[in-house]
Amino acid sequence: MRPLTDEETKILFEKLSKYIGDNVRMLLERPDGLYTFRLHRERVYYCSEAIIKYASNFPRKELLSFGTCFGRFTKTRKFRLHITALDFIAPYAKFKVWLKPNAEQQFLYGHNVVKSGLGRITENTPKYNGVIVYTMNDMPLGFGVAAKSTIECRAADPMALVVFHQADVGEFLRNEDALT
Repeated sequence: MRPLTDEETKILFEKLSKYIGDNVRMLLERPDGLYTFRLHRERVYYCSEAIIKYASNFPRKELLSFGTCFGRFTKTRKFRLHITALDFIAPYAKFKVWLKPNAEQQFLYGHNVVKSGLGRITENTPKYNGVIVYTMNDMPLGFGVAAKSTIECRAADPMALVVFHQADVGEFLRNEDALT
């Protein structure tokens, strides 16, 4: 368990800013205390300073996890966001997509979103930017990347891809053996 290096912090914040913009600061400066990101076994954990003090009492080899896993660094030093970060990212999302009920299940099975399953989309959503995917009842399902901007979505045919799938809450069931 160690603090992130400057390069790792830059990569993490660039990835988070795709989804929540300048609200990254809101994650760190919360009213209930100071929170920070720590690296342990190539995974980035988001936790309070109090949890870090408790976790530092354990040897690194015996420490499995602490806090909430936000994602991991790949071998090529790219950051991959995990679905466990959804609850923290969703309230601060800049761009959102709401799915119709018939498209929710397809998204939860790991498929991309087509225009016929799109319920609403945030105005001025740029192409290839991170979006949080919601049900029509405002329950976050996952996140992805906008395949088309808001203007392009209006003119697209019903079977055109609108959102590329990144992660969803159904991952817990599909990959329960691989998730640690």
